[in-house]
Amino acid sequence: QVQLVESGCGLVQAGGSLRVSCVASGRIFSISTMGWYRQAPWKQRELVASFTEGGSTNYADSVKGRFTISRNNAKTTVYLQMNSLKPEDTAVYYCHLGTRASSWVAMENYWGEGTQVTVSS
Repeated sequence: QVQLVESGCGLVQAGGSLRVSCVASGRIFSISTMGWYRQAPWKQRELVASFTEGGSTNYADSVKGRFTISRNNAKTTVYLQMNSLKPEDTAVYYCHLGTRASSWVAMENYWGEGTQVTVSS
């Protein structure tokens, strides 16, 4: 099992910045992905930014140039630096980790409880 603990929720004004963090612990295999999703009221959960199994990064078009994902060397902590925040960034942000022992088995997916980010206009 894997545990994900998020931190960094907050209320900021439009144009402001915020950083959220996620610490993973437990059984994490060498093959893993880790990143952030978000879900706004009445909307589906969507990818914000993530590290792929190969170590590259993916960003939603809506956050490119404003958000930056980073992680520690052990790949157990992931950060999301959010700059130039907009009211439409308001959502619950969820940390996600996918891990598997080899490319021959299915990914095990884990989610954090979510952290609220609210951007006021």
